[in-house]
Amino acid sequence: MTVRTFVLVFLALVAVAPVLAGQAEDIATIEKRLSQIIPDDRPDVIRPTPLNGLYEVVYGGQVYYVTGDGHYLIQGDLLDLRAMANLTEQTRKQQRAKLLAGLDEKDMIVFEPDGPVKHVVTIFTDVDCGYCRKLHREIDTYLDRGIEIRYLAFPRTGKFTESYFKAVSAWCAKDRKAAITRAKNGEKLPRAQCDNPVDEHMAAARAVGVTGTPTLLLEDGEMITGYVPADRLARMLDRP
Repeated sequence: MTVRTFVLVFLALVAVAPVLAGQAEDIATIEKRLSQIIPDDRPDVIRPTPLNGLYEVVYGGQVYYVTGDGHYLIQGDLLDLRAMANLTEQTRKQQRAKLLAGLDEKDMIVFEPDGPVKHVVTIFTDVDCGYCRKLHREIDTYLDRGIEIRYLAFPRTGKFTESYFKAVSAWCAKDRKAAITRAKNGEKLPRAQCDNPVDEHMAAARAVGVTGTPTLLLEDGEMITGYVPADRLARMLDRP
């Protein structure tokens, strides 16, 4: 390294240091303020945004923006108009993908294609949801398109309701795939109880903002709400 290069690097570091120190102070201020408002929960991430003085705060799949002085919170999407990009949705996708990676596939009900798996789609489902049943009636078509379907339980009526117990019974069955197929065909399952992941799935759904079923999560964390026919979904997944 030449003397000139060393000087330039040194000056750059000197210029950046106050900015980093200021950001650290802002983040500490935001953390303190949020701990007063939400004492039982800590944000996963607090980081600067491209907008000076505004910080991104992430709780699971929920994204907020807080000013560096901790006085103002903004709920909404931050758009980069130059790049035509939704910066908030990019963060949500990252958080959803992270959540998916933390779930164990053995706790899901998985329908795999006979041939090569081209895509994996994880679906929050309710056995009593009409469009969930419609999607499941076409399960073979999804599999024929090389789409692996992984079900997570999200009984919309909540815990300790009839739909909840149906989900638990399906997950506790010896043959989960056969059980959920029977349940979605309207057949009454024998009431079963075991250690099951239904509560964990419901918590995961709430964390990423699921409000209805079916809700599809793609491998990159993109979320699609509602029923999507197999051919249309395959085209979406195959696009560059």
